[in-house]
Amino acid sequence: MAAEAIEAPKPRPGGVLISRTEAFSAAHRLHAASLTDEENKKIFGKCNNPNGHGHNYKVTVTVYGVVDPITGMVINLVDLGTAMKDVLGELDHKHIDKDVDFFRSTSTVSTVENITIFIWKQLAEHTSLVGAHLYDVTVHETDKNVASYRGPLFTPIM
Repeated sequence: MAAEAIEAPKPRPGGVLISRTEAFSAAHRLHAASLTDEENKKIFGKCNNPNGHGHNYKVTVTVYGVVDPITGMVINLVDLGTAMKDVLGELDHKHIDKDVDFFRSTSTVSTVENITIFIWKQLAEHTSLVGAHLYDVTVHETDKNVASYRGPLFTPIM
């Protein structure tokens, strides 16, 4: 029996998008276990350094919902910040490939794209607890390298 398609969440009319930004610092090494050392060096260059390298990441999480008529808020930003700090605490001051179970146990390459998806999946549980819907996770690895993820069901208009 085929699984029924689920429509991606979209902001409802009258809904508000609201964002919070937090930061963490971590090291990682871009290295695919399925490639040879030579292939890894060719693809990832200096980011394949066996000792890894570090970044000061900036993470912006956007949620959406209807403004509560009593509180005037979509979400209490303190609650969103707490959820973000819980998730980012697993990454902060760690070597992502060695210290974060998901990356270590799956050999997932710790690119900014995969880190962004990891954060989304971890936050998805938390945001449902605080009354808003997760809309976007954006991770700035550097000032020039940024990834955004809007969930597994998001299809960009091409």
